[in-house]
Amino acid sequence: MTCCSVPEPKSPDPRFRQALWVALWINLAMFLVEGVASLQSGSVSLMADAIDFFGDSANYLLSLSVLSMGMLWRGRAALVKGITMTLFGLVVLGRAVWIAQSGATPEPLTMGAVGLLALVANVAVALLLFKFREGDSDMRSVWLCSRNDAIGNMAVMVAALGVFGTGTAWPDLAVAAVMGGLAVTSGVSVVRHARSDIDSAKQASVRGVHPEVR
Repeated sequence: MTCCSVPEPKSPDPRFRQALWVALWINLAMFLVEGVASLQSGSVSLMADAIDFFGDSANYLLSLSVLSMGMLWRGRAALVKGITMTLFGLVVLGRAVWIAQSGATPEPLTMGAVGLLALVANVAVALLLFKFREGDSDMRSVWLCSRNDAIGNMAVMVAALGVFGTGTAWPDLAVAAVMGGLAVTSGVSVVRHARSDIDSAKQASVRGVHPEVR
């Protein structure tokens, strides 16, 4: 917490706030589309991507809620998002193992078509947020989410081709495993960055100054 004698932190870039609102609505829409498609196709990688869209929507909303606050609270928000990303990755990995034991094969045409639509949506969001990727831990977490989503969508399309070519679920499961691993490593990265921002904010509060946004 800061006291009244401490200068106010720099105002957030209004363009970042606008970009977050656009990203939020795009992700909510794609969560609904991919959620329905994953149930129809039986694809675990598509389901993982749909859950990721929902998680990103919640993360964007969290970022918007703390955007005007100081570095300490923004660092805490990023910490929550980093932990969420890590847990999401672990859930996807567990889901892939469970589906592997059931032996079900997904429907590749739905996977490919919806994966392409999701890729277009996520590339648009990633380009929208690209200029803010070198900001504080909260901005970095937003960028990593968007980047991971675009990579994940391309992987889902590759999985659809693999399922179509082999007639088995293994390409879908392999991609789901990669997506889960990417979420875990990105989540750990965000957590480390967030902890650094939180420590810097606490030290600056003791000295009576605000840390610069990296």
